[in-house]
Amino acid sequence: MTFVRTYACTMFQKMIRFCVRLVQRWLPEPFVFAIILTFVAACLSMPICRQTPLEVLSHWGDGVWNLLAFAMQMALVLLCGSTLASAPSVKGLICRLAAIPHTPSAAIALVTAVSAVACWLNWGFGLIVGVIFAKEIARRLKGVDYRLLIASAYSGFVVWHAGISGSIPLTMATPGESLSKATNGALAAPVPVSDTVFHPYNLIMVILVIGAITAVNACMHPRREVVSVDPSLLAEPDSAPSSTDNATPASRMDNSRLLGFLVAALGLTYLALHLGWQGGSFDLNMVILLFLSLGILCYGTPLAYVRAFAQSASGAAGIILQFPFYAGIMGIITGVGESGICFGTVLSNACIAVSSPVTYPLLTFLCAAVLNMFVPSGGGHWAIQAPIMFTAGAQLGVDPGLTGIAIAWGDAWTNLIQPFWALPALAIAKLNAKDIMGFCLIDLLVSGLVICSGLFLWAL
Repeated sequence: MTFVRTYACTMFQKMIRFCVRLVQRWLPEPFVFAIILTFVAACLSMPICRQTPLEVLSHWGDGVWNLLAFAMQMALVLLCGSTLASAPSVKGLICRLAAIPHTPSAAIALVTAVSAVACWLNWGFGLIVGVIFAKEIARRLKGVDYRLLIASAYSGFVVWHAGISGSIPLTMATPGESLSKATNGALAAPVPVSDTVFHPYNLIMVILVIGAITAVNACMHPRREVVSVDPSLLAEPDSAPSSTDNATPASRMDNSRLLGFLVAALGLTYLALHLGWQGGSFDLNMVILLFLSLGILCYGTPLAYVRAFAQSASGAAGIILQFPFYAGIMGIITGVGESGICFGTVLSNACIAVSSPVTYPLLTFLCAAVLNMFVPSGGGHWAIQAPIMFTAGAQLGVDPGLTGIAIAWGDAWTNLIQPFWALPALAIAKLNAKDIMGFCLIDLLVSGLVICSGLFLWAL
């Protein structure tokens, strides 16, 4: 038995080293990856959809700027979440947690669990908290692999779209004519988050996925070839101090705790009014307002929050740069030529053609996972799949909440090997995508088994 266990561990470590080396050799920089995907999407659309190069070029150019509003929402979610994660009170909690683990495996497990729970609450908050937590542990604990620490922090991101900041569940819960229009009339009324995010099956899947990747990440810590980092290189620069010059009215207003408290109270009071008394939905804008208000409350003064927000902005640079390119890819995938079909429709219809009421959620998940490589955006998935998948799901008798959560899980799953959303984490960690994606590939396989099993059982 000991021999079998030793042999299995050895083979597992060899597989990990293979995945790490494979990714390091073949994965380009995220921006280059987006450019390559643009040409891949174009080359696929021409023969599959019988479109000319000029038609594809026109679709790309028309789509480049179509996600500006959503890009702004995503940027604000990220920046407000990351600014809150960097608040002194939150950092203090992180430092206390970082003192808990005393072994590399325990450190990896704790980083994974903390990051995943935080990402479920808010993807921008969790993404940054996980990396800050990982860096703090790397400063304190010797012998832990820094690449795996950051990969573990990012791996928790796989549950974000099944959480309370998931854009598709929140969009489904938002009333208005746009919901019916986006789904071709399949959703005449909003779908409450109790049927998606807070559905018992979804909560069980979240718990099982977090447990699985936590265990796997802990087991992945290399026995040799450990890549550590000099703790001095991870020291955080001191935040710029707030001005103490209160000689002018402007300075007093900039550093007024009363103003900070009032604006935070304003936002939180509106949230309570909107969600409690008015029965409004907890949509993407409400998530932004919540973390903005909590952030201002934690920093105390308007000036302190502005300076912290500015420091967080650098992490969003890579994402903001790539949004037009992925919007262009979405334009290619959704663009309809003289043939009357588009790439997204072909892929979705292929999924529908081989589906039954039981297999439909699983195939919807896989279809969304493939599309996510080209369009790593919940809003993009909604634009492409909502008109088709919800209509087909209604015809098959599939619960719309299950269809929506299947799309959401598919969007989140392949983020483990799609470097787009890793950019803020990598900017803070000072690593490249190829340093962590080999470990994330293992997490992709493990979490995929859990998600597929969960969706299949949910549909029974």
